[in-house]
Amino acid sequence: MTGFNHFNPDGDPHMVDISEKDTTSRTAIAEGRITMLAETLSLIRDRGHKKGDVIQVAQLAGIMGAKKTADLIPLCHPIGLTHVSVDISIEDDGLLIRAECRVTGQTGVEMEALTAASVAALTVYDMCKAVDRGMVISGLRLIRKSGGKSGVFEADDQR
Repeated sequence: MTGFNHFNPDGDPHMVDISEKDTTSRTAIAEGRITMLAETLSLIRDRGHKKGDVIQVAQLAGIMGAKKTADLIPLCHPIGLTHVSVDISIEDDGLLIRAECRVTGQTGVEMEALTAASVAALTVYDMCKAVDRGMVISGLRLIRKSGGKSGVFEADDQR
């Protein structure tokens, strides 16, 4: 594991210089979960929420969030995303949110995938908080990344 590279030798924060890095195809997949009451999940599953289809709105919000990552994370490079998808599955006690981002560039898309999953989960919470303030967002993590000098990363399911 290498040290933190967002600080210069004087300890000041800076954006990492990627000008000498190779342009490669890069992909990242992140996931998160939101658990909720059975009644809330039924509202979502049956598309009975008065605010609209919670899953579709959350998917769009996640895509928009990925596109805004550099505006939200101070030292994150703005990148030209070539693909963003947000898939939301209904589980027994809530939703599994999985986001995938791709780019051909000099830096990875891990932060964009993590942001997409986060924003999608926050959107579900926002849309459903009137009926279930006890929802829990958890398990946000990088599942897989590929491309760049560091190669492939696969999450350890033991965490």
